[in-house]
Amino acid sequence: MRNGLSETKRIPNWIMALLAFSCGIIVANLYYSQPLVGPISIATHLPLASAGLIVTLTQIGYVAGLLFIVPLSDLIENRRLVVATLGIVVCALAAAAFIHSGSLFLIAAMFIGLGSVAAQILVPYAAHLATQERRGQAVGNVMSGLLLGIMLARPLASFVTDLWGWQAVFILSAVITALLAIVLAIVLPKRAPSPTMSYRDLIRSLWSLFKTKAILRRRAFYQACLFGAFSLFWTIIPLWLSSHFLLSQQGIALFALAGVAGAIAAPVAGRLADKGWTRNLTGAAIIVAILSFPITHIFEDASPIALAVLVIAAIALDMAVSGNLVLSQRAIYSLGNEVRGRVNGVFMAVFFIGGAIGSALGGWAYAYGGWMLASIVGVSMPVGALCYYFTEKNH
Repeated sequence: MRNGLSETKRIPNWIMALLAFSCGIIVANLYYSQPLVGPISIATHLPLASAGLIVTLTQIGYVAGLLFIVPLSDLIENRRLVVATLGIVVCALAAAAFIHSGSLFLIAAMFIGLGSVAAQILVPYAAHLATQERRGQAVGNVMSGLLLGIMLARPLASFVTDLWGWQAVFILSAVITALLAIVLAIVLPKRAPSPTMSYRDLIRSLWSLFKTKAILRRRAFYQACLFGAFSLFWTIIPLWLSSHFLLSQQGIALFALAGVAGAIAAPVAGRLADKGWTRNLTGAAIIVAILSFPITHIFEDASPIALAVLVIAAIALDMAVSGNLVLSQRAIYSLGNEVRGRVNGVFMAVFFIGGAIGSALGGWAYAYGGWMLASIVGVSMPVGALCYYFTEKNH
């Protein structure tokens, strides 16, 4: 496909739906292990002090893929690149299910993260297929699928583990991902970029893009702050639900399901961005993220009302993060087809680093000051984004 716009009008809606579904299936692999750290560390004889590395190395693999694999979408035919990357995921998932060594499982976890960047090849691919006037809507629809994958992964992993054990999570995902790769290889239209530089120059250009593109830096910072707050919230809230509200693991999984409602903001934000509302909606998303923390302290007891308010806060925070993500991606994709893969890789890498920082700070804050200190640290991140937002010029 030499010119996406000339063929876009013939791209059926079911292709976009398939891309949304695919992104959700792929990105969920990053989060299956989070509620399973305990049983995995026991089965693989991984010391509890090192068990957190399961999540950390998955994220490190993902960031590495964002920086070194996603930019290849500006060089290599996209469908072939997606299928090859999914092959890495399938092999790593299968290995994780049958490994009995802690160190080998950590290696498998890193490769699960590395291959899961296939989702971030599909998002700019969807933007390429869409016409200019519907690009925000297309990105929003695809991102809603990706966000549903993020939000459903944890409760699904808990439910499957209760039924068949943690290995079944990885086996089922390996089978589903393999079938998905076959479907994508058959039905996706080809998208062959017109490369203007070598891979080495491509990687070197990542810093140059970040340094010279103000909109990329700004949008990456906004989303890093919001995703940091999001990661802090969802890292700490299971501990708070267990200790304060005395919820079981099944109850915590049901709470996580409530957060799925936040994904509805993605397609709505995309449609409104197409109407020119990007800047105002960005400010609204940041403010909603800020408010989602203090409202959790309205009721300090463990009553059903206090739990309901916590659910509302979770949905509000998820809506803010998912909505701003779509707004940001639509904005950075305006930088042009020839750099779309690279700017997406840089953007995602920066905001995932924000998420890693949020999780780490959350664990420290909760250990020393409980939910109160954790929420203070959490709210400080979107407050930082809001301060930066006030420096944005209104075009």
